[in-house]
Amino acid sequence: MVNQDETKVIFVAGLGMVGIAFIEKILNLDEARRYKVVTCGEEVHLAYNRVALTEYFQHRNIEKLYLNPPDWYASQSPSRFTFHTSETVLSLNTANHTVTTDKRSISYDYCVLATGSEAALPSYASPNVQGVFVYRNIADLEGLLAYAGLEGRGKGGKVAVIGGGLLGLEAAKAAYDLETISTVTIVNRRSYPLSRQLDAHGGEIVLRRIEALGVEVLTNASPTGLVTIQDGDETVLAGLTMQDGSTLTCDIVIFAIGITPRDDLARASGIQCQPKHGIVVNDFLQTSAPDVFAIGECASWKGETYGLIGPGVEMADILAFNLTQTETSVGGFKKRQMNPPDLSTKLKLMGVDVASFGDFFAEQRLGTRSSPVVTTFPIKKPSPATSVPLSHNQQNPNKPRSGEKRRVWELVDSTTAQPSTNDGPALEVAVEGRTEAIGSGIGSERDHEAGDKSTPQKKHGQRAAAEGPVETLTYRDPFAGVYKKYIFSSDGRYLLGGMMVGDTSDYVKLVSLVKKKKALEVPPSEFVLGSNSGKDESGADLDDDTQICSCHNVTKGDIVACVKNGVDTLNAIKSKTKAGTGCGGCMPLVTNIFKAEMKKAGAEVSNNLCPHFTMTRADIFNVARIKKLKSFPEIMSALGVNKTAIGCEVCKPTIGSILSSLYNEHVMEAVHHANQDTNDRFMANIQRNGTFSVVPRVPAGEITPDKLIVLGQVAKKYGLYTKITGGQRIDLFGAQKPDLPSIWKELIDAGFESGHAYGKALRTVKSCVGTSWCRYGVGDSVGLAIQLEERYKGIRSPHKFKGGVSGCVRECAEAQNKDFGLIATDKGWNIFVCGNGGANPRHATLFAQDVPPSKVIRILDRFIIYYIRTADKLMRTARWLESMEGGIEKLRKVILEDELGICEDLEAEMDELVGTYYDEWRAVVSDPQRQKQFRQFINTDERQPQVETIAERGQTRPANWAKTFPPAHIKAEQITTPKEQWEWHKMAKVSDLTPTDVGTTSCAVRYGDSQLAIFHVPRKGYFATQQMCPHKRAFVLEHGLIGDDPNSGAVYVSCPMHKRNFTLTTGECLNDDSYSILAFEVKVSETQSDDPDILVLLPPISSLDTVIGTSKWMVRQATAELFDRAGEKGTIEIVGPDAGPQMDEGGGGGGVEMSAGCAGSTTCADPKLDW
Repeated sequence: MVNQDETKVIFVAGLGMVGIAFIEKILNLDEARRYKVVTCGEEVHLAYNRVALTEYFQHRNIEKLYLNPPDWYASQSPSRFTFHTSETVLSLNTANHTVTTDKRSISYDYCVLATGSEAALPSYASPNVQGVFVYRNIADLEGLLAYAGLEGRGKGGKVAVIGGGLLGLEAAKAAYDLETISTVTIVNRRSYPLSRQLDAHGGEIVLRRIEALGVEVLTNASPTGLVTIQDGDETVLAGLTMQDGSTLTCDIVIFAIGITPRDDLARASGIQCQPKHGIVVNDFLQTSAPDVFAIGECASWKGETYGLIGPGVEMADILAFNLTQTETSVGGFKKRQMNPPDLSTKLKLMGVDVASFGDFFAEQRLGTRSSPVVTTFPIKKPSPATSVPLSHNQQNPNKPRSGEKRRVWELVDSTTAQPSTNDGPALEVAVEGRTEAIGSGIGSERDHEAGDKSTPQKKHGQRAAAEGPVETLTYRDPFAGVYKKYIFSSDGRYLLGGMMVGDTSDYVKLVSLVKKKKALEVPPSEFVLGSNSGKDESGADLDDDTQICSCHNVTKGDIVACVKNGVDTLNAIKSKTKAGTGCGGCMPLVTNIFKAEMKKAGAEVSNNLCPHFTMTRADIFNVARIKKLKSFPEIMSALGVNKTAIGCEVCKPTIGSILSSLYNEHVMEAVHHANQDTNDRFMANIQRNGTFSVVPRVPAGEITPDKLIVLGQVAKKYGLYTKITGGQRIDLFGAQKPDLPSIWKELIDAGFESGHAYGKALRTVKSCVGTSWCRYGVGDSVGLAIQLEERYKGIRSPHKFKGGVSGCVRECAEAQNKDFGLIATDKGWNIFVCGNGGANPRHATLFAQDVPPSKVIRILDRFIIYYIRTADKLMRTARWLESMEGGIEKLRKVILEDELGICEDLEAEMDELVGTYYDEWRAVVSDPQRQKQFRQFINTDERQPQVETIAERGQTRPANWAKTFPPAHIKAEQITTPKEQWEWHKMAKVSDLTPTDVGTTSCAVRYGDSQLAIFHVPRKGYFATQQMCPHKRAFVLEHGLIGDDPNSGAVYVSCPMHKRNFTLTTGECLNDDSYSILAFEVKVSETQSDDPDILVLLPPISSLDTVIGTSKWMVRQATAELFDRAGEKGTIEIVGPDAGPQMDEGGGGGGVEMSAGCAGSTTCADPKLDW
C-alpha cells in the first residue's frame, strides 16, 4: 500500500461499457487528483457500445461504436490514466494487492472488477459446430458476417434465432438486414416476445409488427438439439430438433438465451461468489476481499445480477462517488449505497419502439384476490391506421399525415356507446383487488427502515401505494400498433410503472415521475388522453368584465380599451388604469393581456428598457461589459436617446444594478448613489412609516447564542420590533434612519455583516440541519448552504434571488420554491432552478440530477451569471425561464452542455465578481462623511415620528394605513397667506446636499411642523417640495429617485413607496391625476462663501402647517379606521366643538374641505382625528 498522501492506483479489470463508465467518472470527479487509473481489456478494440451491435451490420466500422474516440485516450495524462488492450488479467493476489496479466504485473491500492458476462449456450449446443453463433461482441458479429457470406455454408441460407427477449430481437433484426440471408425465424418458448418487459397485450402488438416484416415467429416452442452433417473434418449445422419432435431447417442458429457473469478471476482469487455465478458484493459494492470492488454484469448484489447497462452504470456512479465525493471542499456527504436498480428500458426492436419502466408488472407481483373489473371506453379515432411502415412525413402513427386536419379524440361513455370490437382502440381501466394501504403521507422505504424496528411501521405515500391496491390504465390500438399500460396506486396519486409499444414519446417524463416517488399533480387519464387545458396565459379566455387588478378594480376590458385608443406602452397602461400600481401582483397578467392586444392590433410591443433607451436590459448589460462603461452618465451618453437626460425610476435602478453586477463599486459613491432605489440607497428596507428594517446576514440560518444575545440587546436599545424571517434570519424593524450607522456598528462588532435584504441580490440560502444533526441526513446541507451564501452574497441581479439546500428528500429547506435549490439524494445533489414564492409562486424545475458535490458550485456559477447577463429588468428567474426560447432544455444546453461555448467565461466572470465583495455596512460605519447622509433633517437634530405607534403582542408597530385614502390635491391656493407675502428662509447649506455633476442629491428639512424635501439636479439647479407623498401620507419624497420626462423634459421625483411621480416645479403628479403636492422656489444665496446658504420661498410657519403639517397628515389608528368606515363614499362628518360643517372630499387637508374653524390651527376638535 502507498502512503495516504500519495497518489493511489485504481486497477480496473475490464474495458467494457461499465469499466469505461467508471473510468470516466473517476477522472471527472477526482478534482483533487488523488488517483491514477490503470485498466486492461482483453479485446483488441477500445471500449465500444454493445447495445448498438446491430448497427455494426450497416456500417461495419468499429470506430462508430467507440464510446470515446481514440483521441480521448491519447489526450489523458499518463499520470492519471493508462490503458492496455489485447491484454488479459490472469490472476489477482488480494493479499499483496497485485494483478498479473499475460504481459505484466501491476500493484494497486483499489481493484475494480468489471469483467462483464459471456453469452450462454444450452447444453446440447457446441460452439465448434459450424453455423452456431452467439450475439455478444464484435468478434461474434464478424464471425457471423463471414459465415453468412460463405458459399455452401450460410450464404442464401436460413437463420434461426433462439430467444424472443431483447437480445433475441436484436439478433433477429441484424440477420434480417443481411442481404445474404433468405429467411429469419425466431423461436420463443413463451407465447409472445419480450415477456420480461411486456404483458400479453403488448407482446401481441410486437408479434404482429415482427410478422408484418416477414419474419416467422414460433411461439411456445423450444429446440432440444442440433441437426448436423459432416463435411470433411467439420461438423456443420443443418437444423434444430424441436420439443414436439419436428425439425426446423436452418443453416445458422444464433443463441440469445441469456448471459453468464464472468466470475472466474474472482473465484480463482478466493473472493466469495454465488454458486450459480456472480461476484458477491455488499451495498457499497465491496467484495469479500479488502479494497476489491465489483461492478456491472459480473457483480451479484443481494443474490441478483443485472444484464442491462443501466444498473452497471449506476454501480460505476456509486463507486466513483464514494471514492471521491464523501469528503470535499463543499462539505461531507454520506456514502452512496446500492438500491434496487431502475430496470426501465427503451429500445427500438425490429423497427418497433418498446419501453417499460418502474414496476411494470406490479399487478402480477402483488397478486389478485378477485378478477379485475374492466371498464372499456371506445375511442373514436379520426382515421384507420395499419401496422405498415409510416409515411415519410408521418413520424407518429397517432398523428395524421401532412395535409390532414388534426382532430381531437372523442371519449364516448360505454353506457350509451355502441358495442365495440376487440380490435378497436379502447381505454380500459382495470381495478385489481388488494389489501388496503395504510397512511397517506410521502416517504421513502429507507426513511422508514431507519426508524424504530420494535414498533409496527405504517406505510405511507408511494411505499404504501407500491404495496397496496393498484389500478391500470390501458390504451390499445392494434391498427397503429400502439399499446400503453400504466399502473397507478388505487387512489390515482402515484404512478408505479408501465409499458409502451409503438409510441414511447412520454418515456422520459414517466420514468422521472416514478423515480421521484411524488404524488401526481394531474389526473391519471391525462397520461393517455392528454390535458384539455392549454397553456395560454394571454388572458384570451377571459371575459372583458373579468377583474385583473383587485387593488384598483381594473378589468380586462379597461386594458383592451386603452390599447384600442392608442396606448402603446405598459407604463401608459399603468398610468391610465392604475393597474399594477398597488400591490403589483397583477402585472404578469396585465403584461400578457397588453402584449396580446398589441399583437392583435398589429402593433409591435417594445421590450426597450424605458423611453430613455431603445435597448433591452440584456443589451445594455452586454454593451456596458464590452465597452467597460462604469457609470450611469457614461451609459446614458453612449446609449441613451437623449445623451444628457437624467433618466427615470425604471432605468436608473436597473443600470445601477447592472453596474453593481459588473464592477460592484459601493452604492454610496456619488456617481452611483442617485441611481439607487431607497432600499439600496440607505442599505436597509424602508417600511411604511418611513423607518427601516435591518437584516444582518445569518448564513444558512446557523447562529451562535452570543450573536442571538447581541441581536436582542440591539433591538431593546433602539426599540426595534423583531421577527424571524422565512429565510432563517432575524429582521429588526423600526430603525430610524439616523440610527442605522450606529446599529450597523454594534452588529459588525459582534461579527455580523450586511444581509443585503434591501437589494436586488442574493437574499439567503436556506438550509435544514442535514447530516449535522438529522438522522435522515444524506448531505451536509448546512455546510454547503453556508459556502453558497458566502460565495454569492452581495451579488446584484435583475431581481432578488434565493437559494435552499435540503439534506435529504424530505425537503425541509423548501429548496423547490427557490431560484436555485439543492436536494441531497443517495446519488448526489439534485439541482432545481427558477422557482419562487411571492405573488406569483412557481415550483422550481429539476435542472440536473445526482450532481456530485464537487460539481455543484460551478453549475450554479454559470446559471447565476447567465441569468444576470440575459434577464430583463425586475425579472425573476421563473419568468426568465418561461420567456426563454427553448425553456429548460435550452438552459440545460447552455449551462450543462456548453452549447454556446461560454461556460468558461461565465465561471471566470463569477470568480471575478465574487472577488470584489466587501461589507457595504462597514464601508459606511468607517466613513463619517457618508454617515451625514443618514440624518432625518439636516437643519435640526430633532426627530419627528411619521406614523403613530401602537402596541401589539408585546411589541410596537406603526398604526395601520387606511385601506384607501381619498385623493388629495395640495395646492398653494390652500395656503391662507398670499404668495406675495412669502419670504425667503435659509433652510440648508449647499454642503448639506453634497451636490455633484454626476448625480442628483437630496435632503429633508423641518420648518415648523412641516417637512420639506430639497433636491439638487446637475445642470438644472435646486428644487424643493413638501416631504409627504399624499398617496399613503408617507414623509419620504427626499428618498425618491429623480427623473425627467423624455417628452416634456419635466423633472420629477418618484415616491419610493408606490412610484407616484411629482414634478419638482409645479407639484403635478404625472402618472396619477388624483394627487398633487406643493413645490417651492429655491435659490442659493449670493453671498461670497465657500458654503453658501440654500434659501426657500415659504409662507409663515402657521400657514404652511395648516396645510401640510406633520401632525395633521400623520397616519393614526383612529383616522385610518375612520377612513375605512367611510368607505368609497369619501364623506366624513367630524363632530367637535368648532367643527359643525361636514368635511367633503376634494378640498385641502388630506383631500377634505377644512372648515373655517380649523383654519388657524393644526388640530381640528379631537386631536386623535387629525390626518
